[in-house]
Amino acid sequence: MSSENRERDRGEWTESVVAIRRCAAVVKGGRRFSFNALVVVGNGRGQVAWGYGKANEVPPAVEKGVKDAHKQMKRINLKGGTIPHRIIGRFGAARVVMLPASPGTGVIAGGAVRAVVQAAGITDILTKSFGSTNKLNLVKAAIDALTQLRTKDEVARLRGVSL
Repeated sequence: MSSENRERDRGEWTESVVAIRRCAAVVKGGRRFSFNALVVVGNGRGQVAWGYGKANEVPPAVEKGVKDAHKQMKRINLKGGTIPHRIIGRFGAARVVMLPASPGTGVIAGGAVRAVVQAAGITDILTKSFGSTNKLNLVKAAIDALTQLRTKDEVARLRGVSL
């Protein structure tokens, strides 16, 4: 029961629900269901985060996920509408390879990674995921990759050399 493209704009923040899962607890009178939601939030200008919320109904779970995401916002270095260089993000068994693309290419990515890339404001990118297909781990791997990005100026400053 996952919903890929449920997106809402809250001011400048774009939130997209990547996955909604139902959990069942067996109690005396039968099964009691609860829901958890994986949400990606971004401003479309290089800030992105993921959040995870759990509740007895779907809307409160999504709200909790959005609230959780706002607490762990990450800044990403972009180069126009793409990324500065090739990068591999890892989390658990999930691997996400991201390649910069020329303008007009569009976002070539699967559901979970696509949500992260679009929330960050990237318009042209090539991605490929390997290993795990777990949406939570793919989102974490994609954000790991994006946080590793460095611009040419930043690398020169960190190394203390001029390029």
